[in-house]
Amino acid sequence: LHYPINDRPKGIKRQQLVKLIREAAKLIMNGFSMPVNPRDNLAPDGQLFVELCEKDKALCELITGRAPGTNFDCYHFWVEELIHERGPWREVIESDGKRKSHCPFNRTLMRELRDKYGIIHYEKSVSQ
Repeated sequence: LHYPINDRPKGIKRQQLVKLIREAAKLIMNGFSMPVNPRDNLAPDGQLFVELCEKDKALCELITGRAPGTNFDCYHFWVEELIHERGPWREVIESDGKRKSHCPFNRTLMRELRDKYGIIHYEKSVSQ
């Protein structure tokens, strides 16, 4: 169970939280199979992150390897920052027109996976 990812930027709503708590109680009372596949137990952003790491080995090494000379922000972050391309993951267009970010990754793959998992980009979800 997880709070709907595209609703999180708008704040946590009591009604939705109560609904999730009731669903959890029902699962507990009715029983559920064990063990649970760990990946099935992840929210969409977690599933996206795992798949991104599987497909973009350079990114996975960057964020888990702690290599000397790596910008600290590239491995000290919340998954949501990467998925929504915020902070060191944000793309900046410099005065010469070149696109750059502090922490490189495959943006095309990220955007495809956001679509696959139904995750609306943060800036779009806040403005809706």
